[in-house]
Order: sequence, then C-alpha cells, then structure tokens
Amino acid sequence: MKVTVFGCGRWGSLITWYLDKIGHQVSLYGRASSPHMQRFLAERKNDLLEFPESVRLCTDLECAQGAEVIVISVPSQALQGLMDQLKPLNLKNKTFVLCMKGIEIETGRRLSEVARDNLDPSCAVAVWLGPGHVQEFYAGIPNCMVIDSDDEAVKHRLVNAFSSQLIRFYYGEDLIGNEIGAAAKNVIGIAAGVLDGLKLTTLKGALMSRGTREIARLIEAMGGNPFSAYGLCHLGDYEATVFSRFSHNRRFGEMLVTGEKFDKLAEGYYTADALVRLGARYQVELPICEAVYAVLYRGADVRQTIDGLFSRSLKNELWKETHENL
Repeated sequence: MKVTVFGCGRWGSLITWYLDKIGHQVSLYGRASSPHMQRFLAERKNDLLEFPESVRLCTDLECAQGAEVIVISVPSQALQGLMDQLKPLNLKNKTFVLCMKGIEIETGRRLSEVARDNLDPSCAVAVWLGPGHVQEFYAGIPNCMVIDSDDEAVKHRLVNAFSSQLIRFYYGEDLIGNEIGAAAKNVIGIAAGVLDGLKLTTLKGALMSRGTREIARLIEAMGGNPFSAYGLCHLGDYEATVFSRFSHNRRFGEMLVTGEKFDKLAEGYYTADALVRLGARYQVELPICEAVYAVLYRGADVRQTIDGLFSRSLKNELWKETHENL
C-alpha cells in the first residue's frame, strides 16, 4: 500500500517505521516548523528510532494525494484543525486510519466522528488502538492491537495488510466501545500514577476492576457493547498504561503528586474533561474520572480525593450493579 502518515511524534514515527518495515511505501508528513520533523530531515532519526532511505519525508500536505491510506497520529484535540487543513485537497476514495486515543472536549465527538464529519463520503475511516510502547516495538517485543471500522471490508483489508509477527491485529466489533475504552484508559493511567506518587500502588487492583466497570457503563449508555471495556482497547491496555515506566499518563499522574514538571503529552488530561461531560450527558456515574477531573481542573486535594474515592464500598457497588441487572 501507499501510505502517508500525519504526525511525526513518537507514535507517528513508530507507525512509519513499522509500516515501512513490513513492506509498504510510506511517507511521513510533518510541519516544516516542527523540531521533530527538522531532526528527521537532518538526521533521519529521533531518540528512539532511525528511518531507512525507503521512508519519504515531506512537509507539504500534498503528499496525501498519492496515498491509498492516510494514517493520522496527532494530539486528539488537534484533529479538527488537521481536518480543516486537508479540506482544500478535496481528498476522495482514501482510507483514513486514526492512531490516537481521545474525545473532542467541546463536542464529545469520538475521533472517528470528527474525521467522518469532515471527509468526503467516498472516504473510509478506521481506528488503530490497543497496547504497546514505541520503545518495546522498536526493540522487537511483540504485542496485540485492534483495528475497527464501520466498514467491514476496509477493516479486513487493513488487518490483513498491517499484521506481522511484531503486531498481531484483532478485528474490532464495536467502534463506539473501542474508541471510548481506548480514550478512557488514559484517565485510569493518570489515576494509577497518582497512586504510585502516593505510595499506594497496592490499590491498583481495585482501580482496575472499578475502572473497567465504570467505563463499561458509559459505553453501554452511548450505544456500544459494555464488554468492549474488557478487551484490548481498555482492560487489555492496562499493563502498558497503569504499570509501564513508558506510560506518559501514568508518569504524569505520579509527577503531579511529587510536584515535578511533566513536559510530554498526556492525553488523559483532556480526556478526563471530555468523559465527565459525557457522563453528565448520558447520566452515568463515573467516580474515578470525576476524581481525576476534580484534581486536574478544580484543584482538589489529591490525598483527600483518593481517600474519598476508595472509601466507597466496592462490595456494595458490585452487589447493587449485579442485582440491578437481574
């Protein structure tokens, strides 16, 4: 396939390297003013990986014209802006693959909805989600991920074309659930980092069990399959998000407690805001997301918020949920 990747950060560059490695013709787009792109143009590498000569580097949006597949890996809140930039190209009959996890704050739109609202009807939209870190993939450590789309043919074509021994792709069956679950796991990651910062790592078990059930309720209220929360998009991504030293969201939460400055992107910061809004819209209680939101946006005391969150009776909550479903 001829593929153009938009986004030259850690994930965009890894995807470029990976798709080239498995035999696709790949171009990487980045803004000429981007420090990441400037280094790639000068050295063809960053701190994590190096591109072979087969990877084409471009700073002109026109490089999307010749691509069959356009992969996008930019900050979630920047997606609408990128869509606005691409509109003059009048792209048609392209497959867009979104490799990021988030929810548009102001509108509550899932990222596939943002893309769909801005693309010609002839274009297909898919999402690429699931666990893994750039450092591990580049070191040859395999993992499993998910591709989902509301177009079955596109989904199967992408899974077949993108799978390898390094990344095994599963067919997603719930676009709503996979997108919400993937975005929400970053908020759980921040909560996990807060526990690490407070030396309460032992509470991660409760965090994971409650977090999954919480997000399952929201997915169901939005029309998705609640069991998606227990798949690779959410629970299956916890190891990479809740425990890994490479997790930006976990690290962000930990440094929030220790008072250190975190200068990298932590998507969970924005997703916490978006999820609290969705919870209000769909009348779903989201205690973990609300606690993270209170700390990040309302200046709530971290220790008091965590104490209050975990003083809730897990046994009573589970009993109530079980009997409500009988």
